[in-house]
Amino acid sequence: MKHILLIASLLVATPALALDDPMLKRAEAVLKRQPIIDGHNDYPGALRGSFGEGWWSQDLKADSRTFKKPLMTDITRLHQGRVGGQFWSVYVAATVTGPAAVKQTIEQIDIVRGFVAKYPQDLELAGTAADIRRIQKTGKVASLMGVEGGSQIDNSLPVLRMYHALGVRYMTLTHTKHNDWADSANESPRPQPLSDYGKAVIKEMNRIGMLVDLSHVSPGTMKAVLAVTKAPVIYSHSSARGIADHVRNVPDDVLPLVKANGGVVMATYVPGFINAARQAWEAARAGERQRLLALHIGQLERQGAAMAEWDAKNPRPPVGIGDVADHIDRMVKLAGVDHVGIGGDLDGIDSTPTGLEGVETYPALIAELLRRGYSEADCEKIAGGNLLRAMEAAEKVAASMAGDVPPDVKP
Repeated sequence: MKHILLIASLLVATPALALDDPMLKRAEAVLKRQPIIDGHNDYPGALRGSFGEGWWSQDLKADSRTFKKPLMTDITRLHQGRVGGQFWSVYVAATVTGPAAVKQTIEQIDIVRGFVAKYPQDLELAGTAADIRRIQKTGKVASLMGVEGGSQIDNSLPVLRMYHALGVRYMTLTHTKHNDWADSANESPRPQPLSDYGKAVIKEMNRIGMLVDLSHVSPGTMKAVLAVTKAPVIYSHSSARGIADHVRNVPDDVLPLVKANGGVVMATYVPGFINAARQAWEAARAGERQRLLALHIGQLERQGAAMAEWDAKNPRPPVGIGDVADHIDRMVKLAGVDHVGIGGDLDGIDSTPTGLEGVETYPALIAELLRRGYSEADCEKIAGGNLLRAMEAAEKVAASMAGDVPPDVKP
C-alpha cells in the first residue's frame, strides 16, 4: 500500500511522462540536498480572500485545486515540490495606509502563525538561516514572512521591529504606489527616490537583520538602496528587464550592482513580467476593456459579449518554463550564478507559465536548468543556497550593529 501511495504522489507531483525524464530524476536529487526556498507566495492572502476566518476549519493538506476558488498552494503539494523554505507574503494593498495598514498586516501575520501552529508536523517558523537549514533537514517547510510594502509600517520603526519579532524577515520597500520615503516602479519617479527617512529605514533593517526587498521599487530606489545598505538585498519576486521590458523587472545595469552587494534576485513566474508578447497582449486587452466600458456604458451584457469576441480573435500568447529559465540565464550572465534564486509569486497571480501551475512543480524548473547545462551544484545555489548565504551575511551585519542605537529620524 505504501508503494502505491508513493507512486500516486509522484504522478500528481510531476507532469505526464516526466517520470521517464532523467533530468527530472537529477532535479529530485538536487532538491533532496538543497530544497527549494521560495521568496514569495501569497497563500495567506488567498486563504483570507477565499474563506475569511473560516480558513481555520479548512483542511490545508487537501488538494486546493478542488476548492471553489482553486489555489496554487497546499501542504501536500509543498512537499511534492520539495519546498524546504517559504517566505509567506503578508500583503496589504498599497491603497491601505496608516493604522489600518498595520492592523491588516497583523491579521495576515496571524494567518501564517496560525497555519504553522495547526500543522506542526509539516511547517515550522524560522528566524535565521540556521533555522532553515535545520528545519528543511526534517522534511518540514521552514516558514518565514515578508511584508510587501513599506507603507505597512505606517512610518514607524517600532512597528518594523515588532513585525520582525513576529517572524517577518524581509520588507519590500514599496508596492504599487510610492510611500512617504521610497519610490515604486509603478509611478513616475520623484527627485529623491529614497528620502533621508528611507535611508534610516534601511539602516534599521540592517541593524535588526531584516532583509531589504527591492521588488516593486523604481530603478532609482534600487540604486539608492544599494549605495547605502550594509547587508545583501533580495528581490523576492522579480526577473530580468533585458528579457522583458517590464517595470517590475531588474534593469541590466543594476544586476552587476546586486552582485557587488552580495544580493539575490529571485526569478518570478508572472506571465506578463517574463514574456514580452504576453505583456503586450495584456496591455492591449486592458485597453480594449476600457474602450468597451466607455462604448457600452452600463450595458454589462454587451460589454461581456464584445470582450469574449475580442478574446476569441486574440488568443493569449503562451508562456512556459523556458521563459522563466531565459530570465535566470540573463541574470546569471550579468550577476553571476551566486546571485539568483526563485520567487514564484504563486497565489498572487491569476495564471502561471505552463508546467509551473503550483508549488508541486519546482522540480520541473530545476530539470530545465539542468537540461540547459547548469551543474547540480549551481542548481543547488539557485534552489536555495544563495538565499541562505545572503541571510547569513545579513545576520552578520546585524550582529556587528548590535550595539548601535536605532536612528531617530522623522519621515
